Amino acid sequence: MKAIWNNTVIAESNDTVVVENNHYFPIDSIKQEYFEDSIAHTSCPWKGRASYYSLRVNGELNKDASWFYPEPKEAANHIRGHVAFWKGVRVEA
Repeated sequence: MKAIWNNTVIAESNDTVVVENNHYFPIDSIKQEYFEDSIAHTSCPWKGRASYYSLRVNGELNKDASWFYPEPKEAANHIRGHVAFWKGVRVEA
């Protein structure tokens, strides 16, 4: 699977985990140079507290376009160390 934004592959893996129709990519499959820490957080009743990354590709910013669960609840422990995408990021085979 590939995650693509602004015509650039930002993550690529043959080992994603699908949860709620989102592909979660292993953290070591993302191209770190495109990711910036964000102060955003949200909460999911069964996964826990999510943290976010913003993406910067070719000078363009996609704020909070990637999320992950640094300390997921037990039911979501299988996505620990993984990131997912939204806000116009295409995920395709």
